[in-house]
Amino acid sequence: MNKTLSRTEIRHQIRTARRDLSGLQQKQDADSLFSRLIKHSRVQQAGKISVTLAYDGEIDTLRFVEWCWQKNKKIYLPVIHPFNKGHLLFLEYTTKTEMVLNQHGIFEPKLNQLDACPMKELDLIFTPLVAFDTQGNRIGMGGGYYDRMLAPWFKDKTGPYPIGLAHDCQQVQQLPVEEWDVPLPEIITPSMHFCW
Repeated sequence: MNKTLSRTEIRHQIRTARRDLSGLQQKQDADSLFSRLIKHSRVQQAGKISVTLAYDGEIDTLRFVEWCWQKNKKIYLPVIHPFNKGHLLFLEYTTKTEMVLNQHGIFEPKLNQLDACPMKELDLIFTPLVAFDTQGNRIGMGGGYYDRMLAPWFKDKTGPYPIGLAHDCQQVQQLPVEEWDVPLPEIITPSMHFCW
């Protein structure tokens, strides 16, 4: 019997798989991803990039962040909007940024309006994901933050260009898709670069 997994079951299975990666595998994956990212033409042309810091077994982006700083690219981290429920702000991240734990236990920059960047001014948004499939569909943690944020891009292809980042173990054959889900045009893993 071939049972189709629910989104919740997929999230649990994939989050467990990425948390179970050894420290050595995490480092190798991060190094391989870094090598792919710095060669990407959109990365080379971008001045303002949003990325997330690794959490819950996600692939580590810190080496990439440090490379961006060396290349005078500005890095922005997503922050849960304090009064616009279900939305994100993007705050500049530097070596001096004060970090605080958000309601989900994830470190993010301490809210400072002066550090905020309107989303439309970003060049690239590296999108976190829990799982992705061979058609570019993604599922995240279930809050819908990125689907809401990327909906205008999906509609008219304006604004910052989204690219998903993941470990190879986060790929599944096919995800159950909902009407609000926004597929990604590219997903980069340590061993593959998918484009749709």
